[in-house]
This record gives sequence, C-alpha cells and structure tokens, in this order.
Amino acid sequence: MMALDPITAGLDLASSIVERIWPDKTQQEQQQLAAVLAMVQGQMSINQAEAQSTDPLQHWRGGMGWVCVAGYAWNFVLQPLTNAVAAVIGHPINLPPMDLSELSTLTLGMLGLGGLHVAERIKGAA
Repeated sequence: MMALDPITAGLDLASSIVERIWPDKTQQEQQQLAAVLAMVQGQMSINQAEAQSTDPLQHWRGGMGWVCVAGYAWNFVLQPLTNAVAAVIGHPINLPPMDLSELSTLTLGMLGLGGLHVAERIKGAA
C-alpha cells in the first residue's frame, strides 16, 4: 500500500533503500538460525528412524562402525594379548599390528570429526 502524502512516501522509500544497503542483522541471523534448525530437525528425524531399527547392521553406518570397532579391538586388545599369551606358554609369535591410517580416516569421517564442516563454514557453504 502506497502512502498518499509525500513525506510518508519519502520516508518509506528512504527506509527501503537503507534496508537494502544495510540489511537488518537480526533478520539475517533469524533466517540463518531457521535454516540451521531445519537441518538439525532433518538429521534428528533420520537418527530417530535409524534408532527404531533393532538390527545393528541394517544401516551402513552401523556396519561400518562394527568394522572400525573390530579393527581397533584387534590392534589394541587382541593382537597384544595374543602375543603375550603365546610368549607366556612358550611359543612366542609376533603378530603385526594393523596399519590404522585408513581405518582412522574412515572412523573420523563417520564420526564427523574430519573437519569438513569447518571448511564448509569458512567457505560459506550451506
């Protein structure tokens, strides 16, 4: 609706120009907050659907998690324990540990600790 008197029309025009040059930060922050909230709610609904499953291997994340757990269990528990028990019973063996570089990359990616979300924030990606 356009104002009929020139003073109000001029003020409305000046206000719209000022808003275009210097946008309201609180409104931008509210829009960004709403976008983040929508993403969080979407992830929560995915997590809820995955949590309703009774099979831990039904989803790829669960299956890959068990692969990572098995690899870490071998490297830090089973391999040293096997070597120690074999040495105690008089049959020393030297089972080598696994190379964990690829497994740790997979684990960090699954847990979201790879830093990619930080890189996206720095670049301004949504």
